[in-house]
Amino acid sequence: MHSDLKQKHWRPQWFVRGDVDGFLGLGLDNLIQVLLIIALCRNVLGYPNELVFGTILPATGISLLIGNLAYAHQAHQLASIEKRSDRTALPYGINTVSLFAYVFLVMLPVKLTALGQGMDEASAVRLSWQAGMVACLGSGLIETVGAFTAGVLRRWLPRAALLATLAGIALGYIALGFLLRTYAQPVVGLTVLAIVLVTYYGRLRLPIPGGLLAVVIGVGLAWSTGLIDSDASRWSQEASQIGLRLPHLEIANLWHARGQLLPWLGVIVPMGLFNVLGSLQNIESAEAAGDRYCVRSSLLIDGIGTMAAAGLGSCFPTTIYIGHPAWKEMGARIGYSWLNGLVMGSACLLGVFGLVAELVPIEAGMAIVLYIGIVIAAQAFQATPSTHAPAVALGLLPGLAGWGASLIKAGLRAGGAGSNSEPFNSALLGRLQEADVWASGAFALEQGQIITAMLLAAMLVYVIEQRFLAASITSFLASAASWIGIIHAWRFTQTDTVLELGWGVGSSWAMGYLLMAVVFMLAGLHQRRLISG
Repeated sequence: MHSDLKQKHWRPQWFVRGDVDGFLGLGLDNLIQVLLIIALCRNVLGYPNELVFGTILPATGISLLIGNLAYAHQAHQLASIEKRSDRTALPYGINTVSLFAYVFLVMLPVKLTALGQGMDEASAVRLSWQAGMVACLGSGLIETVGAFTAGVLRRWLPRAALLATLAGIALGYIALGFLLRTYAQPVVGLTVLAIVLVTYYGRLRLPIPGGLLAVVIGVGLAWSTGLIDSDASRWSQEASQIGLRLPHLEIANLWHARGQLLPWLGVIVPMGLFNVLGSLQNIESAEAAGDRYCVRSSLLIDGIGTMAAAGLGSCFPTTIYIGHPAWKEMGARIGYSWLNGLVMGSACLLGVFGLVAELVPIEAGMAIVLYIGIVIAAQAFQATPSTHAPAVALGLLPGLAGWGASLIKAGLRAGGAGSNSEPFNSALLGRLQEADVWASGAFALEQGQIITAMLLAAMLVYVIEQRFLAASITSFLASAASWIGIIHAWRFTQTDTVLELGWGVGSSWAMGYLLMAVVFMLAGLHQRRLISG
């Protein structure tokens, strides 16, 4: 009787010894994402410190706090119901791929276009930030709706099309971008990369998590090679950012930027779908490891966390992280989740990451981001049938082309093009073509690159499976999207190339896809004759 009563009132522990290791690993992942936000917002987007540390990071901190506490509570409830002490909370943090996608495919183009139209720097920055918030809100709404429709989405979208599209962004904007940076700083970059490879892929067991060791050694090498600026005045400036910064509702700014929703749906919708299905896969991974969480509530937490971030001024969606089985094997349970939320959320609200960014340069942790890019790219091949590998390879190309287009334009701007005296124009295309650089094709693939990758990969999946009617329908959808400018149609601004929406603006690409649809339809008819004959 006494034993039954004790069992009835049993409650799981909120913190165990293994949560320390789990927190070090998950906290490090989130730290790298925050450092990326700071580096990209400052160096790529040119955002002022007040916007980064006064609005974006506090909002990001609240989203991390909400999500991690919710997933910790969810794990505690499951453990209480099942009377089990080995339940591990779902890992949660900032979505790496969305971070890069929204910076390079939404926020930067908005700023460059605004500057090209004569807007002053401060106004262009504000519009860029507002567009990022709209994108983040859109992603959160899709994730929330996806909590009720995830099963339908999964059946409708070929896995190869989804994963290949994601892998194209990961290879270009994440993996290749940081590989170039690794070889630009080889002493730090290659050493840290080696540590990440032997601990993550070689599964070498060490007293501390491999990622943490890589960052510690990377920081030491950065100090010894002069990568860290030892200027006391700069440190003092970063220390001045420290102080409680509470976020505010940014509903007015979101409403003001509502016109930025339609032009960027080609990025927002696919990224939202990726977040839904990626989170769903990670929930299934947790179930395979023994922790069966409710899919709907898990996805709702993710969506609400992202919408909270957008509503308070962040541009960066959150997601359920891959790797739940690894945290579980490490001994992490519930405490690593709520501890991560409290520590990372508090640090964002207190503005300490400016000083941290000076002490921990991105070079010290960029191998971890490179590893993430490799994992995403490899998964596209590993998690799809081997016969669909050609479709995955085809789906990679638009993302790589988009990344290449951004490099071409950055090079042109560095060479003086894009100024008032020499705005971007069609003459540049001729000069590049003479050097066998087909920039017009790169610019066409850049616009709507995520949708293009999905459509091309899906087409080839259907062709491989000899579902020629499905391939023809997919080609027709691509033709319709091209005709109205959702994909491919582009125009020059003074300093950039941007999507051009309108009836018939992409007629040449629309005709090309329409002819592809005809070819697939004829192939299907021929196949039927062969079968019936």
